[in-house]
Amino acid sequence: MSDVQPIFDEDAIEAARKRFAGPVEFLKSAPALEHLPDAEVPEVAFAGRSNVGKSSLLNALVGRKALARTSVTPGRTQELNFFDVGDPLLFRVVDMPGYGFAKAPKDIVKKWRFLVNDYLRGRQALKRALVLIDSRHGIKDVDREILEMLDRAAVSYRLVMTKADKVKASDLAVTVAATETEARRRPAAHPDIIVTSSEGGMGIPELRAAVIEAIG
Repeated sequence: MSDVQPIFDEDAIEAARKRFAGPVEFLKSAPALEHLPDAEVPEVAFAGRSNVGKSSLLNALVGRKALARTSVTPGRTQELNFFDVGDPLLFRVVDMPGYGFAKAPKDIVKKWRFLVNDYLRGRQALKRALVLIDSRHGIKDVDREILEMLDRAAVSYRLVMTKADKVKASDLAVTVAATETEARRRPAAHPDIIVTSSEGGMGIPELRAAVIEAIG
């Protein structure tokens, strides 16, 4: 599937690798806007429905085994988690709370909606969101909800396919094509998507390069 990946030259891939090779540290969790850290450096946020493999992808991105916590209960973490990258500090990765968890109480879902919407609309440091889509299922209605929030907030975002190793190549090609078609119809979406596998490392160099490209 390498032919579907966006094109980053070797210099961009290597520069991104070096950026992520330095210190990456958990900063804080923010359950509400008043707990956000100062907007002193660019931020790139990762969003995805519960069980999309977000924690595993973040760990692969930064080359750490347990930086982002994985939970046996999808949707359990309902806070914005901030990670500092670089020393001196270069930028922050923001792990947004998972969405689409069927068993969550309505008040939790409402809290998630307000927190995420307020962050997306009011955070000037946010340069881009990366929205994770499960390669086994493609874009679902719960994904479209966050895409519409991003479109309304005029926040630039890119779609990232996860768990590509769990799908036959022919099925993956169909899902990727459908995802690209939808991305190109959305006003705030980047037209190119990234196909990844946390286990096999597919697309991780391109994902790092996409993050660095986003922060400028």
